[in-house]
Amino acid sequence: MEQTLTAWLLPALTLLAGIAIGFVAARLMPNAAPNRTQRQLDELQERFDTYQSEVVTHFKTTAGLVKKLTQSYQEVQEHLSEGAKNLALDELTRQRLLAALQADEDYRSPRERLKPPAGTEAPKDYAPKSGDAPGTLDESFGLKGKS
Repeated sequence: MEQTLTAWLLPALTLLAGIAIGFVAARLMPNAAPNRTQRQLDELQERFDTYQSEVVTHFKTTAGLVKKLTQSYQEVQEHLSEGAKNLALDELTRQRLLAALQADEDYRSPRERLKPPAGTEAPKDYAPKSGDAPGTLDESFGLKGKS
């Protein structure tokens, strides 16, 4: 009987020791993994926030530069108009220069969208027939009568 008790007791104690060691290891190990994961998540969030602020800064700078470019273009146009008014030798030359500058300004203005004609009908995918004439699926369609 002693042998059977020892045969059962030793594996049972080993099993209980293994469970206890596993439980202690499981309680100590997960604390390291969530901290590392949390650090990685925080780093990713910081990189994302930095990226977003860089994008906003980029577009603000671009908008400012485009505004300055537009103002410079308008200043050049005004300078050319004043030059055409002041430096043209005769009225005909002055009018031609101003007309050319005006054409450039018209080119820059927003264009009106083209609209399709209102009274047109969509194309048909069949040949319409007129009156008593045979339709395109009729056997005699396209054949000349016997004379």
